[in-house]
Amino acid sequence: MAAPFRSLVEDYPRYLKSFELFLERSSEHQCMQDFIHNTLPDILASIGGGRSVFNVMGVGSGAGEIDLEMLAQLRLKHPHVKVDNEVVEPSNDMLYKYKARVSTTPDLDQINFQWNKMTASEFEKHWQEKNPGKRMDFIHMIQMLYYVKDPEATLSFFRSLLHKDGKLLIILVSGESGWGRLWTTFKEQLCNTEITQCVTTGDIKTFLDAKGIPYQNYELLSQMDITECFTEGDQVGELLLDFLTEVIEFSKNAPEDLKKRVLDLLRHPDCSKEVDGRIIFNNNLGVLVVEP
Repeated sequence: MAAPFRSLVEDYPRYLKSFELFLERSSEHQCMQDFIHNTLPDILASIGGGRSVFNVMGVGSGAGEIDLEMLAQLRLKHPHVKVDNEVVEPSNDMLYKYKARVSTTPDLDQINFQWNKMTASEFEKHWQEKNPGKRMDFIHMIQMLYYVKDPEATLSFFRSLLHKDGKLLIILVSGESGWGRLWTTFKEQLCNTEITQCVTTGDIKTFLDAKGIPYQNYELLSQMDITECFTEGDQVGELLLDFLTEVIEFSKNAPEDLKKRVLDLLRHPDCSKEVDGRIIFNNNLGVLVVEP
C-alpha cells in the first residue's frame, strides 16, 4: 500500500535543507571518505586491464564531492590513464555545483566529463540507443537506489555495462542500521514506493545471493545526532524527523499514535544509543562491490 503522506522529495527546497542538516549532524561523509582513502584504492588497482583510457560512471552523483575523491584515488593508482567520466544526475542545482567544483579542482586534465542531466531510467534508454556496446571499468551508485522504481533491475542494467574486470560500487544504508529497523517496522506507513524505496544493503545482498552474483561487502560505522527530534516544535528536530521518515512535516501530519511509535523506536536501543545526554542514531552504511 502506498503511504498516505507526501514524500519529502516532492518538496526539493525542504529536502535539500533537511539533507544538508543530516550531513552536518552525521558522520556520513567522513565514513565514506575513510573508505575511499583506505579501502577503495586496492579495489581500483584491479580494474582497467592495462587500457590507456578508463570508462567511469557516476549514477546519482549529486554535487560531485564524493565522485572527485574517488577520481583522485583512481589517478593515484593509475597515474598515466585518461578517464572518460559519465555523470548521471537529474538535478540542475546539483550539476551546477558539480561543474563549479570541477572548475576549481586542480589536476583534472586527464578526465573528460560527460554531463547527463537525467534520471537513471532515462539514462538507461539513452545509453541503449547511443552506446550499446560501450563497457565500463568502474561504476558507482552512492545513496541513489532509493530513488528508482526497481532497484534490482537498475542494478542489473548497470552491472551489464561492466568490462570483465570492472567493478560496480553500491553504497546504501546498512540493513543493520537504525534506518533498517525503522523501515522494517514502518514500511507500510512511511514508504511511498511510487517515489522512493526503503532499500538497504541487506535487501541487495539477498538479491545478489539469490542470483549467485559475486560481491564484496563492507560495513561503514556512522552515526547521527537526533536529540532535537524529541523536543516538540524544535525546527531542527522537525527537519531531521522529515529526513528520517521521508515525509513532509511528519510531526504535523502524522497521527499522534504513529508519531509516538516512530519516536519510541528512534529512541530504542535497536536504533540509537544515549551518549552524554544526546540521542545518537545508528547511521551505519553498507558498501557492496559487485563483480561483472
